Amino acid sequence: MTTDHLKVVLRDINPKVVEAWLAAFADTPDVEIHKGSIVDQQADAWVSPTNAKGQMNGGVDAVVKRHLGAGIQLKVQRAIRDRFAGSMPVGSAVCVPSGATNPKFLISTPTMVQVAQDVSETLNVALACAAAFQAIHVQNEKRPGSIRSVALVGMGAATGRVPPRVCANLMWTGYTLFHDSYFRNYDDLRSTIREQLGDIDSRPEEERVRITPPPGSRR
Repeated sequence: MTTDHLKVVLRDINPKVVEAWLAAFADTPDVEIHKGSIVDQQADAWVSPTNAKGQMNGGVDAVVKRHLGAGIQLKVQRAIRDRFAGSMPVGSAVCVPSGATNPKFLISTPTMVQVAQDVSETLNVALACAAAFQAIHVQNEKRPGSIRSVALVGMGAATGRVPPRVCANLMWTGYTLFHDSYFRNYDDLRSTIREQLGDIDSRPEEERVRITPPPGSRR
């Protein structure tokens, strides 16, 4: 399953993030956009922005942990330990069974290394967004049809201090790059995104517009 067959829902309590999404995804009508909490969204998977060690103590992570129970953090951190030796690089993700019926899976992807880190001048949101979709791709390769719908929040827009417009544009870029390109693994994903986005992380905010990805290998 690729994003062509995946229901994608963007949901956030911040009206400025929702407004920015509506502008950034205006030409992507298959992506649903709603104002509200992710815990009220029906989906096979939720995406929770996290830090490198999966410490779910703040932001959306804390909301998700309260909703699903403290055991979800243990599952996320066990997966990080097993796959990334305890520290997950930005531009990678883990997908774990939630133990709930909604969602069936939680995808944790770091937008920052440390807790409450300012990532407003980085590519981290695009990397994290693309990594979340890569995690869905990997899960569906293992068990076809496992994840048919996913809900995401405004990544980095709260704790990471990324302005709503930049957040929306980088999420659009991450989504579109994943949709249009094939990534062998997370290392390939990170190197491709950094190569294609070039110096966007050094541009002033007003110049950080959506970037149209180059022709890639369609999935």
